[in-house]
Amino acid sequence: MFSSIPQLPLAHWIDNFVDWLVQFTGFFNAVTNFIGSINNAFQWVFDLIPIWLFIVLVLALTYYVNRDQQNWGLLIFEFLGLLMIWNLDFWRDMTQTLTLVLTASLIALVIGIPLGILMAKSHTAEIILKPILDFMQTMPAFVYLIPAVALFGIGMVPGIVASVIFAMPPTVRMTNMGIREVPDELIEAADSFGSTEWQKLFKVELPIAKTSLMAGVNQSMMLSLSMVVIASMIGAMGLGTKVYFAVGRNDAGNGFAAGLAIVILAIILDRLTQSLTRSHRKH
Repeated sequence: MFSSIPQLPLAHWIDNFVDWLVQFTGFFNAVTNFIGSINNAFQWVFDLIPIWLFIVLVLALTYYVNRDQQNWGLLIFEFLGLLMIWNLDFWRDMTQTLTLVLTASLIALVIGIPLGILMAKSHTAEIILKPILDFMQTMPAFVYLIPAVALFGIGMVPGIVASVIFAMPPTVRMTNMGIREVPDELIEAADSFGSTEWQKLFKVELPIAKTSLMAGVNQSMMLSLSMVVIASMIGAMGLGTKVYFAVGRNDAGNGFAAGLAIVILAIILDRLTQSLTRSHRKH
């Protein structure tokens, strides 16, 4: 039945669209330089801090955000885990991975939070953005690497761009949900006091939605970490590169060791962002 129907040249259309985008080299070079400068700034800071001081700072931050619970198990895990990464000579790779995650997460937040606010304020924007977010979340992660390489070349920046696209939807959705769940009574009270839309947003809606927003930050950060590991295939440096090379050499030992370092980093980031969410909820 369908044999007589001509096949849609979808792949050809997409190739033509990418070729058209490649013409704007000046724009993409500017984006590459901008993202690269953020990434390099993070890496410069991590290279500047001595390893022992970095470990102390992570432990101090964990203790501060968990000061009401005194989670000694997490502190011991972080201390031993970071020492093991140092001992296995993965420290530089770990900071490179952390730099990619932080850069991608920062950009995802800067773009995602305003989009979430727009979705909460505009029904039309919600109708338009929801299918786009569904597309971004369900598209296989490897597919994002192809246009990223075509537009930004090989290296850290295309990995960050692909990570931003893959990791941004949770921030948008959770911001939208958090603002929409603000009680109507509070909105009416703010209106009765003559608050402007900006005052309601920054003094009522965002503070109350902060818990949902932080949950979106946590999810985006975890998705960024998973994506930057995959981005090692297009030249993004870090622990993912160690895993990628180990797979190519069928080196189970080094691959498992690098994978364990990624797990340690993921748990630390996850627990820290969850602790920040709990501290915001209490306040």
